[in-house]
Formats: sequence, C-alpha cells, structure tokens
Amino acid sequence: MTQTPQEQFDNALRAGGLDAAAVAALATRGLELRLIPTPARAGDVPAESADIEKLPDFPAVSDWYRSVSRGFLDPEPDEKGLSARFAAAVSRRNIGVFDAATAQPQLPIGTFGSFVTELTVPGEVTIPAFAITAVTVAATHRRRGIARAMMEGELRAAVAVGLPVAVLTVSESSIYQRYGFAPSAPAATWVIDRKRAGFTGPATLGRVDYVSREQFRELAPKLHDRIRLSSPGEIIPTPMHWDRFAGTLPGSKNADALRFVQYRDAAGDVQGLVVYSLREHDTDYSKTGFDVSLMMTANDEAYAAMWRYIFEHDLIGDITMPLRSVDEPVRWMLADQRAATVTVVDHQYVRILDVAAALESRAYGSAGRVVFEVTDPLGIDAGRFALAVDESGRGVVTRDVSDEADATLSAVELSALLIGGTSAQTLVSAGRLSVTSVGVAAQLDAMFLTATEPRLSFWY
Repeated sequence: MTQTPQEQFDNALRAGGLDAAAVAALATRGLELRLIPTPARAGDVPAESADIEKLPDFPAVSDWYRSVSRGFLDPEPDEKGLSARFAAAVSRRNIGVFDAATAQPQLPIGTFGSFVTELTVPGEVTIPAFAITAVTVAATHRRRGIARAMMEGELRAAVAVGLPVAVLTVSESSIYQRYGFAPSAPAATWVIDRKRAGFTGPATLGRVDYVSREQFRELAPKLHDRIRLSSPGEIIPTPMHWDRFAGTLPGSKNADALRFVQYRDAAGDVQGLVVYSLREHDTDYSKTGFDVSLMMTANDEAYAAMWRYIFEHDLIGDITMPLRSVDEPVRWMLADQRAATVTVVDHQYVRILDVAAALESRAYGSAGRVVFEVTDPLGIDAGRFALAVDESGRGVVTRDVSDEADATLSAVELSALLIGGTSAQTLVSAGRLSVTSVGVAAQLDAMFLTATEPRLSFWY
C-alpha cells in the first residue's frame, strides 16, 4: 500500500529512536530517557477496553498519561478512560524521562509527545509539520534542564527525518522563543453582550438543525478538511481532538452539557457546525451564558446563519467564543460594536527547521528578491539565504549566497513571518529585525502578509 507523505514522515520519526545527545545530557543528571511504546496503526488497538488493558504496553502508556495530567494540574485521569487514551496514542511519538530514585519510579518525571500533521500556509497549501504536545516536567524536578533536553533532542529527531517546521500551542508563553519558536497565529476570545449588540447579519436560505454528538463526530472531520486550507496556521486535528469536541472521549469534561447544531444550505449540503453549552445565571434565567467551543463554517452564508442562530436563541445574556481571529466579520454584523469585548493571546507557535523548504512551501503576495542573514538559537538551520519570488507568487530559496544581507533576523522572527500574520515593520520597530533600508520592511510586508489572518481552531 502506498503511504502518504504524512505517513512516511510518521513512520520514519517513530523508527528513529532516541536522540543520543539528549540521552547523554539527562544521564549526567541520573535520569533516563525512554521512548513510550505507542500503537502504530488504529488496527493495532483492540475494540474492547478490557482487551486494551491486557496489552503489554498499556501500563507504560497509562503511567505516561498520569504524569501528563499531573504536569498540567489536571485531576488524575479517569481509570475507565485510560484505554481510550491508549487508543488516542496511535501514530504518536511519546517520550518520558525517568528518575529511578523517586517513590514512584514507573511514572515519568518529564513527558513530551508529538505527531506528524500538516500546517496550512498562505496560498491554500500545506507543509508537513512536527506537532508538539504534552510537554511537562514534574514540580519536584524543575530547573534541571529536563525540558531543554527533551525539546532540543526531539527537534533534532524531527530534522533527521526531514520535517521542515515544528508547531505547538503553549500554556506558558515565556518558554518557547528560546528554542526558536515564534507566536504566529493569535487567538481572540469574543465576549458579546447579546441584548446590546443588535444583530444585523444577512438572512440565509438554508436551515439550522440540532444533530447528535455521534452525527457531529462523523460530520466534523469532513467539514474541517474542506475548509482548513483557507486558514493559514490550521493543522489537522487527531481523532482524539474530535472525540474531545464531541464529548465522546471517556473522561471528557462536561460532555453532557454539549449541544450540536448544523447548517445546511438550500441544496442540502452541510456548510456549518457549532458546538456549545449553556451557562445558567445564578439569579436571572434570561441572562444565560452561551459558550461556544467550536464553530466551523465553509462560506459566508454559513457563517451568518450560525451567528444568527446564536443571537436569536432565547434567554441568552452573553455569548463567549474563543479561538477566533481578531478581525471577525461578526463585528460588522453588530449594530453596537462596543457590545463585543475581544481579548487576544498568543496561540499557535511555529518553528522553521528547514529555511528553504519552509519559505518555498507558501505563496507570496508580491514579486521580489530579499537576502536574509538568519541565526538560529539551536544551530538547526542558519546562514545567508536569498528568497526570489516570481510574478506568480512562488518563491525559490538559494542557500549560502554572497550578496549583502537585506534583512538580519533569527529563526524566531523568520518563523513569525512564515504564515503571514506578523508585520516585518512591527518587528523592525520592536528591534527584532534589522533591515538595510525602510523599503526592505515594506517589501517584506508586501510579500509575506496575507489578507486572511492566521488562526488555529483548537488546542493540542
């Protein structure tokens, strides 16, 4: 059977073994780095929980998840849900750091997970990406270089199999720039006073209907796959993420409170999905909160229809929708724009591992040629690169050119530019990008910035 590029990268990464330098660095601290065994294919996982629990690798994977929960300050995982988490580890590369001297030596004191995905970049195209998740260090083992050893070692493992970029979402934003990551796709949380807003969105010809969580679970991956190329910064959710949205993952929080709605256009095709829950007001039922956990729409019609459904829902006081863009069209569907409060945080981080492959993957908004002098905090890919973009918007990168550099920056700033959401002029003003003339920053913005603001619709 022919493998997809994603499967090829995934298999190569899983077969690559541990990074020798990371193993040695941790060994000097009396710690052991291990690969956590995970199933390679969904067919490797039995259908019944009782059969999963009999697998020889089940205890190690369960202990790894217990440490992940501890690291993220979550409750101990539901024992009934550990078999589902084992199934969710399909095609993942998980590692753990162990201290034999602890009272529970079977539990890792450091965890690091990854999977291969596709990152959408400008031009409605994708690039293979090393997605990082579940990075934790036990509170008893802080400040010992454990996170650094895991991160540097796993980035080298990704480079070794040819993955051109790495991505992650973070719980602490101060950590990852030291490893070359840049906040690239922000997330905006919209809180709207429904009664004050005065919804003015257009009428639509389709219909809105409730669907079951099982129907949503079937529909959602297909709809997301149709629309993800229109959003730079988006990646492919894993089956575990869809189960979490649907509340079908054992141990999911507040799963019983979730409601699911679809929008079908006049032709009967599903063009929108919304997942939400209702938050009861303590004293006034007419001020119930409407909390959206996911909204996906394939076109402007579905977008307007979903918002109209939300605004016309009875007994609603405020609407909360996280993980949206700053420039949401709904702002222009409000008679009173001050009814919306928007809070923005960093969300999707990107790290270029191969400068040429990353820059050549995307489309550009303007022709031109720029020479970059790139430094790298980890020494993964640095040097002088020329990016030449033709009239069609496609770029070609030449390494080790002798021309004088037009722009000097690190892998962090170049990664920030990659998916089109960061202005070069902003980086210049912040002292993060050095250019030889004012015109260089303007040229970079004409080339790199996109009309569609990058965003990512979920945490991973």
